[in-house]
Amino acid sequence: MGMLQNAVNWLLGRDQRGAWELHEEMRERQLEQMLIPTWEEGERGPRMLLNMGPQHPSTHGVLRLFLELEGERVVRVEPDIGFLHTGIEKTFEYKKYEQGVTLTPRTDYLSNVFNTWAYCMAVEKLLEVEIPPRAEYVRVIMGELQRISSHLVWLGTHALDIGAMSVFLYAFREREMILDIFEMVTGARMMMSYFRPGGLAWDIPEGFEEVVASFIDLMPSRIDEYEALLTNNPIWRERTQGVGVVDAETAMAMSVTGPILRATGVAWDLRKTMPYSVYSEFEFDVPVGTHGDVFDRYQVRLQEMRESIKIIRQALDKLPGGPHRVDNHKVAPPPKEEIYLSMEALIHHFKLWTEGMLVPPGEAYAAIEGPRGEIGFYVVSDGSARPYRVHMRSPSFNNLQIISHMAEGGLVADLIAIIASLDPVLGEIDR
Repeated sequence: MGMLQNAVNWLLGRDQRGAWELHEEMRERQLEQMLIPTWEEGERGPRMLLNMGPQHPSTHGVLRLFLELEGERVVRVEPDIGFLHTGIEKTFEYKKYEQGVTLTPRTDYLSNVFNTWAYCMAVEKLLEVEIPPRAEYVRVIMGELQRISSHLVWLGTHALDIGAMSVFLYAFREREMILDIFEMVTGARMMMSYFRPGGLAWDIPEGFEEVVASFIDLMPSRIDEYEALLTNNPIWRERTQGVGVVDAETAMAMSVTGPILRATGVAWDLRKTMPYSVYSEFEFDVPVGTHGDVFDRYQVRLQEMRESIKIIRQALDKLPGGPHRVDNHKVAPPPKEEIYLSMEALIHHFKLWTEGMLVPPGEAYAAIEGPRGEIGFYVVSDGSARPYRVHMRSPSFNNLQIISHMAEGGLVADLIAIIASLDPVLGEIDR
């Protein structure tokens, strides 16, 4: 063992003493960078640089925050991202357009319906196809159910971070009901890939409307329970009111969207301001706040769940019949029964699943309103069966940068509430 160690030291060009000194030097440098307080004196004493994360129960993902502190007071926050980088955007270039559908849910696993929806809309713009009304209505219903599901995860984990454990159990109780509906329709509970360019993978099953109607009849009373537990709770108000305040001008300057922007008083919701799909046919309000703090962001999301229920109810009442995907066999596969009777249908089916659909050259951007803000897909086609470039506009990426404005001057304990109020998903940040 000694001969081996000597050989290693010789290869490194240093003796044992030199290696030990190098180790100590590196250790001291690391401590100086990460833990040793700076010599600059603040109002409350020396400032300290501290790591929060990347593994921390209150970061809602693998997120690292560099904190500069004066005692318990936050002077500066700098996010450090990239720990979940998967290269999904680059992977799109090596997959056919149909195969790209399975990549979209992996970016934001809590609201994967919206990522797939935006991607399909961008591809459909390039194809210049019109989606059947039934498919559009089903997309709206599934999307709003996903919005409620995502907000329930946010509510439960947000309350848990601040110390309210019961709400977590109640929120996940209702989320299970939504996941059961997803499983009923798609066979999967999370990564569904149900939306496809040209419409839906298949039609909704029998009994779907009754199950969804039963859920939306129950859900308003459950939201009342959440509010009874939290809204007027003095501890909850103490931990959320006046915490993480951001004004509308700063939020817009930093491209923040979704509930965070609306909590500042800006009624910007793509379903209203830039209607897509069939949202122009529904009556609903856009909840806004006044102070732009953690409490307003909480109230906006609760009200959004109530508005989603309104939309789902109207969509069920107006749900049309007809096909669930376009009648274009170069975009969507022909019905299975036609394959046995028509040689042309069999050829279309074979070419679609072996070669893929050929998308005309061009570029398109499609954006929708997700639970965290604007979700957009920019797709560039070179005329082949694979996209030349796919870029995603993820709301969590833009929203995260405002954390420094929210946290400066607050307490470390307030930072936990601020992170939860942002509702970040690191999968769509590190794409």
